[in-house]
Amino acid sequence: MNLRALLNALTGRQDSKDVARERLRMVLVHDRATVSPEFLEKIKEEMISVISKYMEIDERHTVINLHHTDGTAVLEANLAIKSIRRAP
Repeated sequence: MNLRALLNALTGRQDSKDVARERLRMVLVHDRATVSPEFLEKIKEEMISVISKYMEIDERHTVINLHHTDGTAVLEANLAIKSIRRAP
């Protein structure tokens, strides 16, 4: 660790390269998480297809969202479950 890095660590300041790296990471996360409504609809259909093996899902009240929180893409699924299929 060089003297500048040590001073920055002690004072809580970040090196400009660290700030630039964090900004680039944020941009990449945003670019990767930006998807079309058609893509989200496809994800919704596939999730319902898989979960329907175990539960009866009310598709009219199912909502899938993709948003960003603290630099991370979050896929949020709210599924309206009518009933649970019991294993034989």
